[in-house]
Amino acid sequence: MRVGILIVPVGVLVMMFGIIFYLQGNSIVGPTSSFMYSNPKWIVNGQWIAVSGALILAAGLGISLRLPRS
Repeated sequence: MRVGILIVPVGVLVMMFGIIFYLQGNSIVGPTSSFMYSNPKWIVNGQWIAVSGALILAAGLGISLRLPRS
């Protein structure tokens, strides 16, 4: 089983959650009753989560392109 192919969707999912958290912190999306809504802490958290997702995505793509196909 190809490990890189499994890591890529995880990276995309983590990055999407980070973007959603960032937007909720900026009061752009989400219900106003959410604890993340208009919370500056979640702006920073969302940025770091999105960056982490991008790094996971890059690692998955790097692994899948580097390993020879069987």
